[in-house]
Amino acid sequence: MDAVVKPLSPKSVRMSAVVDQVDVIRPSREEAEAAVRVLLRWAGDNPEREGLLDTPKRVVKAYDELFKGYRQKPEDHLSTVFEEVEGYDDMVLVKDISFTSHCEHHMVPFTGKAHIAYFPAEGVVGLSKLARVVEVYARRLQTQETMTAQITEAIDNSLHPRGIAVLIEAEHMCMSMRGVQKQGASTITTRFTGVFRDDPAEQARFFSMVRGFR
Repeated sequence: MDAVVKPLSPKSVRMSAVVDQVDVIRPSREEAEAAVRVLLRWAGDNPEREGLLDTPKRVVKAYDELFKGYRQKPEDHLSTVFEEVEGYDDMVLVKDISFTSHCEHHMVPFTGKAHIAYFPAEGVVGLSKLARVVEVYARRLQTQETMTAQITEAIDNSLHPRGIAVLIEAEHMCMSMRGVQKQGASTITTRFTGVFRDDPAEQARFFSMVRGFR
């Protein structure tokens, strides 16, 4: 028997997904809370018992925070460029940027650190802005590979540096909590452009600086 898909209520609103600039129908808060109740029943519990009565509201509120990256644009954090850097043109590295994201395949967390370096061409941005770009993309349903590419492209589009290096290392709960259940396994992804892509020595220096000075 085919499943019946009910249309969204008039309270539903239309939002633009920053990630791919297509329209997405965003359900109302009431519809989202009803969906959580369905999942609670699917898990085998009773959403009407005392301990779970307010859980749907809490989950929807948490989702507002966990996935706020859909309502943010990375270029908003990279729009202010400082050109007066006294001729500095060497590598700028911000490392150990911690983040928590959610796997788009199982909607369970993956956590880790991002390391970002670039060679300035038209100026530099505030160091915290690179961390904010990581946060924009981490607060979406993600794959680590896509997130690595998105961070690189956002920096390239706004700063036009001579080279960018991004390294992300993370542990995925979809591997440690379910499936093969291998705790402690880490995944590393990288993306290089410009100087970092063309000069292996600069890649090696990047890796050395990320791993050194602990």
